[in-house]
Amino acid sequence: MKAAVISFPGSNCDQDLVWAFQEIAGIETELVRADATSLAGFDIVGVPGGFSYGDYLRSGAIARFSPIMTALQDFAAAGGLVIGICNGFQILCEAHLLPGTLQWNQSLSFICAPEELTVVNTQTPFSNAYHQDQTITLPIAHGEGNYYADPATLATLEANGQVVFRYRDNPNGSLNDIAGVTNAAGNVLGMMPHPERALEALLGGTDGLGVFASLKQEVAHAAR
Repeated sequence: MKAAVISFPGSNCDQDLVWAFQEIAGIETELVRADATSLAGFDIVGVPGGFSYGDYLRSGAIARFSPIMTALQDFAAAGGLVIGICNGFQILCEAHLLPGTLQWNQSLSFICAPEELTVVNTQTPFSNAYHQDQTITLPIAHGEGNYYADPATLATLEANGQVVFRYRDNPNGSLNDIAGVTNAAGNVLGMMPHPERALEALLGGTDGLGVFASLKQEVAHAAR
């Protein structure tokens, strides 16, 4: 079992995600530069939070053209597990690996705070370690976390169970309180809150453990 964490110029949560996969979840993990061209040999790919070059135009709009993104699209198309967190969520939307887009927060200000979420779908590779409708608390830190999709896309997301996490007290104006969604196949997840920042009680909470336990369980089950 092996995970890759993609590092873009400006990423600042890449080492956090490496630590989460490797030291907490016990998954062998490698940092992969955005100018790499292969993801062969990996079971999971994480696209971390922070910033990517060109974010001043629109978050993720330029990063989506990085050489590694062709490999990531092929990896996802083949059923590989992909999780994008915060800026990673924005990049996955820009690369059309996830539906919808992320806009400026409704307040037009950066928000950094713990937020309560509801786990609304536990039948995914990213949430199977949680209980249905479980309330968890994860930190957010973003200026453009306001999820938007057109009405038809929103209806499809809801009907197909692609919404995985919802905010209980919507901090950014996201439609339908959406905090995390998957693609139609269910193997790509984007989420704004940071599960990798909620893995140790000493740092404020452990509610993020379920995301990494779910991924580890999914890969182990597939291997059997």
